[in-house]
Amino acid sequence: MNLVLYYAPVTCSLAPYITLTEAGASFEVRPLNFRKGQNRSPDYLKLNPKHQVPVLLIDGQPLTENVAIQMWIARNYPAAKLLPAGAMQELQAISTMSWCASAIHPFLARINAPARVCDVPGTEESVVKFAREQIFEKFGIAEEMLAGRDFFFDHFTAPDAHFFWCFRRATQFKLELAQFKNCTAHFERMKQRPSVQKLLAYEKSVQDEFAKAA
Repeated sequence: MNLVLYYAPVTCSLAPYITLTEAGASFEVRPLNFRKGQNRSPDYLKLNPKHQVPVLLIDGQPLTENVAIQMWIARNYPAAKLLPAGAMQELQAISTMSWCASAIHPFLARINAPARVCDVPGTEESVVKFAREQIFEKFGIAEEMLAGRDFFFDHFTAPDAHFFWCFRRATQFKLELAQFKNCTAHFERMKQRPSVQKLLAYEKSVQDEFAKAA
């Protein structure tokens, strides 16, 4: 099986990088430089007209969207236990990943680029303010979900990788996150995993290469 992950630094494509590594999968990574518009090149748009990452190319067939990609990895590498056992728990894990993708990620995107939401002069601060409030509400929910436990379920699963990206992205915006002690502990715990350390080292190498080419 030939696997190719299309990835960009800082983006949520780090989540499948982590889970593919956890699964022991052999995969090639093709980094995209968004600042140079590589995600909007004709060749890439043939793979993903949505011009986003991640894309997992499976024997030449593209699969997009994190939740679908994570489910594919979990089903094809069952020994890694990337989803919890039991039908209801598995659905709860899928629900958690969907929540990260649809309820947390969009507000992080608004902080990153408020003008994409509203380009009326003087509205940027308001967009960021309301996005921050929504993120804090979501992290408050995650705080309860992680109370008294190391991971969202009984062991590391794909939702942990996805939420790690969400919380990491929030730290990059210098949000006041000290109140979320369980989320912070989860974040620090995740950084100790070999798969995450491999991802972070790879991300730095890509960023260094992009900087040289700038």
